[in-house]
Amino acid sequence: MFRALVLEKEGDAAVARLRELDESALPPGEVTVAVEYSTLNYKDGLALSPNGGGIVRTWPHVAGIDFAGTVEASDDPRYRPGDKVVLTGWRVGEVHWGGYAQKARVRADWLVPLPEGLTTRQAMAVGTAGFTAMLAVMALEEHGLTPDQGEVLVTGASGGVGSVAVAILARLGYQVAAVTGRPETEAYLKGLGAARTVPRAELAETVKRPLESETWAGCVDAVGGAMLARVLGQMKHGGSVAAVGLAGGAALPASVIPFLLRGVNLLGIDSVPVPYERRVRAWGRIVTDLPIEKLEAMVRPAGLADLPELGAAILKGGVQGRVVVDVNG
Repeated sequence: MFRALVLEKEGDAAVARLRELDESALPPGEVTVAVEYSTLNYKDGLALSPNGGGIVRTWPHVAGIDFAGTVEASDDPRYRPGDKVVLTGWRVGEVHWGGYAQKARVRADWLVPLPEGLTTRQAMAVGTAGFTAMLAVMALEEHGLTPDQGEVLVTGASGGVGSVAVAILARLGYQVAAVTGRPETEAYLKGLGAARTVPRAELAETVKRPLESETWAGCVDAVGGAMLARVLGQMKHGGSVAAVGLAGGAALPASVIPFLLRGVNLLGIDSVPVPYERRVRAWGRIVTDLPIEKLEAMVRPAGLADLPELGAAILKGGVQGRVVVDVNG
């Protein structure tokens, strides 16, 4: 038997309850993992919402798009009992049971070995949010970004992706301008390494001019919507924006002019189906380029019972940094 936060449909609503389940309830897969830690991402907030956020379609369901733990049983020679592993992506927690439980069973192809130098708790402080931030930084570098080119903007900077992006970029020597709508987060962001903060209001308003002064050498954008459109018009010639989120909306009221007259690049970052080799490379970069002491400053501990409330909060932008869920706590 194991404990899980199970989403069950009652009428038109989904209700989350702590349940004791038998291992036979787990879905098919080659590897069974004793989960130690999970985390909370925006998608998890959607899954925990009353209608499953449009991403959960079968019930009962166990959410949690990330987990880290120890292999209990494996039908795949790549993993043996006792191995420490991490999972992010692959629609686990959406269409396949996820990490909000003490056990998970998944395909071996979805796992990666826990990187040397990280604990399972630290890996979940990183989670999909931090993994996505690292992919964004790698994409910006691959499109020519270097620290000597000027300021790099991070929008939604106090959220999970933004917090890790700020810390990584600062560690790599970039001057980071962190966008936030909450003045009280300024000390937190500067503690992560931001050189300065930018009030959200300065970038939230749509303007008619397709181009403004060249300001940013690069950008990690977790907001989308009107703010992304505005940022595109402020990019330096040849600069790139790595788009990782849509907290400000999916619509993009933008012009093609920044692409045509300044050679701006808009890079989409999808962390779900990342190939194994690039996934391992990104985790390796996290070990070397994300200062662990900064990571700890982002962490908010939680248990399974806390998740329904925290899920609602993250959808409203009310969660700072990274929530790490001790599934055995």
